[in-house]
Amino acid sequence: MCGARMIRAQIDGTREERRMSDLAPAERRLSDALERIARRLEKGGAVQKPSRGAVFGLGARPDPGPDPEQAATIASLREALEKERAANAQLSERVHQVKQRQETTIAQLERRLARLTEQLDLQSLEMLRLKKANAKLMESNSGLRDAQAEGFPDTILVNKSISAELEALQAERRAEMAEMEEILAELKPLLAAEAR
Repeated sequence: MCGARMIRAQIDGTREERRMSDLAPAERRLSDALERIARRLEKGGAVQKPSRGAVFGLGARPDPGPDPEQAATIASLREALEKERAANAQLSERVHQVKQRQETTIAQLERRLARLTEQLDLQSLEMLRLKKANAKLMESNSGLRDAQAEGFPDTILVNKSISAELEALQAERRAEMAEMEEILAELKPLLAAEAR
């Protein structure tokens, strides 16, 4: 009897092994399906509900219509996306307008800077001429004083003195004209702004 029990135990063990080997493919399919579900959930996709008559989702066709809750979420997300696109378009337009204003302002300031630089150069030139003319005038007047002290003024010295004085007056006039042009250049934009 001991031998029969051993034979019976071996037969039962073999049957058990067969059952286990029959369950291995089903177990493999089940673990593959669970892995697919996990991957889909990680990607953010929804798991489809199996249709009637499907076992573990095998052989089942997916439902043709989306879940109403998902459809509502998608619709609200699309609406939010459209609002953001509209806001983005408005902001882009505003940025464009600001850039245009800045470019216009910069161009105006550059023109004004160029005009003021030109005026400053002109005034510097006139001031240099005025200094030279005044130096000549001072030299001529000094020569006239010396000639007067000796008792006889030289006609050449008198002519030099008069021409130096004339040059000084002309340089002073040009400096005044340059200053007047500068004042007028500053007034023109103000008058144009008031006319608008």
